[in-house]
Amino acid sequence: MPLNNRIRVYELAKMLGKSNKDLMKVLQDLGVEVKTHMSSIDGETAQLVEDALSSPAGGAKPEAGTGGDGRRTVEIGERATIKAAAEKIGVSSAEAVKALMKAGLMVPATASVDAKVREVLSGAFGVEFVLRPEEKPEAEGKGEAGKGPKRDAKPKPAGQPAVLTERPPIVTVMGHVDHGKTTLLDQIRHANVTAQEAGGITQHIGAYIVTHDKKPIVFLDTPGHEAFTAMRARGASVTDIVILVVAADDGVMPQTREAIDHVKAAKVPIVVAVNKVDKPTAKPDRVRQQLSDVGLVPEEWGGDVVMVDVSAKTGDGIPQLLEMVLLVAEMQELKGNPGASPSGVVVEAQLDKGKGPVATVIVQQGTLQRGDIVLFGSAWGKVRALFDWAGKPIKKAGPSIPAEILGLDEVPQPGETFTVVKSEREARSALADSRARERDAGAPSKRASLEDLYAQMQAGQIPQLSLVVKCDVQGSLEALAASLEKLATNEVGVTIVHRGVGRIAESDVMLASTSNAVIVGFNVRPDANARRAAEVSGVEIRTYNIIYDVIDDVKAAMSGLLKPNLREERLGEVEIREIFKIPKAGKIAGCHVMQGLVRRNARVRVVRAGIVIWDGGIATLRHFKDEAREVKAGFDCGIALEGFQDFEVGDVLEVYEVVEEKRSL
Repeated sequence: MPLNNRIRVYELAKMLGKSNKDLMKVLQDLGVEVKTHMSSIDGETAQLVEDALSSPAGGAKPEAGTGGDGRRTVEIGERATIKAAAEKIGVSSAEAVKALMKAGLMVPATASVDAKVREVLSGAFGVEFVLRPEEKPEAEGKGEAGKGPKRDAKPKPAGQPAVLTERPPIVTVMGHVDHGKTTLLDQIRHANVTAQEAGGITQHIGAYIVTHDKKPIVFLDTPGHEAFTAMRARGASVTDIVILVVAADDGVMPQTREAIDHVKAAKVPIVVAVNKVDKPTAKPDRVRQQLSDVGLVPEEWGGDVVMVDVSAKTGDGIPQLLEMVLLVAEMQELKGNPGASPSGVVVEAQLDKGKGPVATVIVQQGTLQRGDIVLFGSAWGKVRALFDWAGKPIKKAGPSIPAEILGLDEVPQPGETFTVVKSEREARSALADSRARERDAGAPSKRASLEDLYAQMQAGQIPQLSLVVKCDVQGSLEALAASLEKLATNEVGVTIVHRGVGRIAESDVMLASTSNAVIVGFNVRPDANARRAAEVSGVEIRTYNIIYDVIDDVKAAMSGLLKPNLREERLGEVEIREIFKIPKAGKIAGCHVMQGLVRRNARVRVVRAGIVIWDGGIATLRHFKDEAREVKAGFDCGIALEGFQDFEVGDVLEVYEVVEEKRSL
């Protein structure tokens, strides 16, 4: 039987004419543990799935079809699918596919019924097919499968509160500079252009759309790995999926680890393209092992990361890679609301001599149209013209669609968000207010520092000290990172978002900024670009040449993150003996200090008949007519309490202070 080998869940779903979700649910009901629809199952499990799908379809129907000596006549269209033919016979599409697979035909339920398929189905179910030319119900069935009618029907309820439609995934390609990222992008782009008969791309706008299996995928064409890490970090924050390119002959490099850290910080799913598998020196299994060591375990090894062997040079594996991207996107259930107020992100911006300020944007929600008034963080304008990824004029752009905007007053910054406002006056006013706030602020926004991280704690959460660690050599890096991670407790955590060897670069600052981390450098220094970026973003950089100093500083910072011990220190006891009414001040308690002392900034409890009736601060403390800082035992004083005047003669005031005791590790 063809299914005696292993098969992926999504492949079986195609064959049976089921969605990946439905098949995953069937597997769960059967008690089969699979992580994703990219997981593999054996032939026996696949048989169980087929049996489970066929049983509810009508139980005895197939037996009834095969039990008679005579053959039933079944009329089908010339372009009928296996699914449609199964319905005519009176069996499920799963049973039809199962019969075909037993005969050695591995075809999905959506395939057309050719002569060979008709022969197998006729023999399996005891029917005789009669072909009917140009069967209209089949065409209508295709529309029901998600082509014509559904797309026409979606825009109709635009005024409804939640009209969510499926949107294309936004993909960014990352990887070491020598591992074939550019070649892979060119291969994907050029193949798409050929398929679309576009003749060539004459304009580069920072993003483009490719089509695979009739489904669009948006690629962010981010610039080089090393020089524009900031753009890459922004890209990771707006993308849905990241393709990580790793050369099969070179393996995981330090820049590869850096890219992984960026993606993990952005919490974006990764699809690994193991490139250059056509080379004689290629070792894809070694690459998988190296990636497993840094937390990316292949799904074929029991992990959840999809890895595809490709050759960007020859094009081998590219269709499979795009298919995996679509499958990961399907798992995410990416939705957009075309009827919402338009908003999105700037991918690229420049000043064109002929066009003026130009911005390439990705629309995230809503539908951007010509004539809309767009507001960015540093610019505004009325959309005079829209162009698609190939430079062709368009009237509108929906969710996930890249578009080039003309008509802005200034060039916005990459990574800025935009919204659509009602009027030019509103745009000018909002932009003027924003610029005024920037001028008033003057200083960069404050990021995490070793001294004040405790101020960023949220109630009930375990505080985390995030670090970017850079050292001069690998040995020092491993020792320092291990020592720092050992400092973590159940009350204070330590997270090293990135570790590397070499100078502190701008990319380290960008990662620290997005992760709210402190940069720790041992025997290394930041370059000029890194220093400027740190000043702008407010990232703290600390450098050391003694490893124990690093540990001591981090330990001290973590001690500051620990919640202090609160200890109550009793100061004295006061008895109320008289009550005075002052016209403007209200009631004043005439007291005698019986024990210890009473201090102006202390707290008191009002005790009546052994019961505490109030707890709070002292508003006024006087010795005769003079203000007093403290009054000791044996002396009289006047006390006014903060927000409480219902005291009586004979009440006792317990005077105390709350002392915070710092804790250390």
